[in-house]
Amino acid sequence: MNQNDINTIKWNEKGLIPAVVQDNDSKQVLMVAYMNQESLTKTLETKETWFWSRSRQELWHKGATSGHIQKVKDIKLDCDQDTLLIFVEQVGVACHTGSYSCFGEKEEGESSNILEDLAELIARRDQERPEGSYTTYLFDQGIDKILKKVGEETSEVIIATKNENRQELIAEASDLLYHLLVLFQAKGIQLDEVMKELKQRHQGQNQDQKYERKPKL
Repeated sequence: MNQNDINTIKWNEKGLIPAVVQDNDSKQVLMVAYMNQESLTKTLETKETWFWSRSRQELWHKGATSGHIQKVKDIKLDCDQDTLLIFVEQVGVACHTGSYSCFGEKEEGESSNILEDLAELIARRDQERPEGSYTTYLFDQGIDKILKKVGEETSEVIIATKNENRQELIAEASDLLYHLLVLFQAKGIQLDEVMKELKQRHQGQNQDQKYERKPKL
């Protein structure tokens, strides 16, 4: 979509059009909001989503205060020219509740990726900061504490490996993965970004070099 396409839109009686926001990779629907001509223009210009708040009667830039911006990859207008479909790269979470999608969490058994579920839970803890939560404690203590825990868990993985204790290694590796996800959340890095990096390395290498580290992948 470009600026010229705006002229073909059938705005409603209040000069608005509903916009369905979808994850560009997973195709999961993240949220539905409204745009007017000004917010759509700013979205096209900045490549980040802007909407019109019907309750506050003002423009709002998604993620302006939370940092959970949406990087626009594509915008499509439906066949009736009265609804927008916006494909985005979501930074952080889309919903103010801390959920990745405004349409709720996945039902039990729906997701086969426990890391995605854990990353979403960590994002909610960061947003809500419930008392008594260890994840809340880490975020409250700050990046130095999180880095210390990542270092400690890395050392414990090494020790478990040297001890040749298989179950201990599994447990310590799980702790390390959890603390890495907390670190990602603290630094605004999405699990999808890491998975994309791994995918790029996988697709660009010979079969016997898929997971080797840079510079010789």
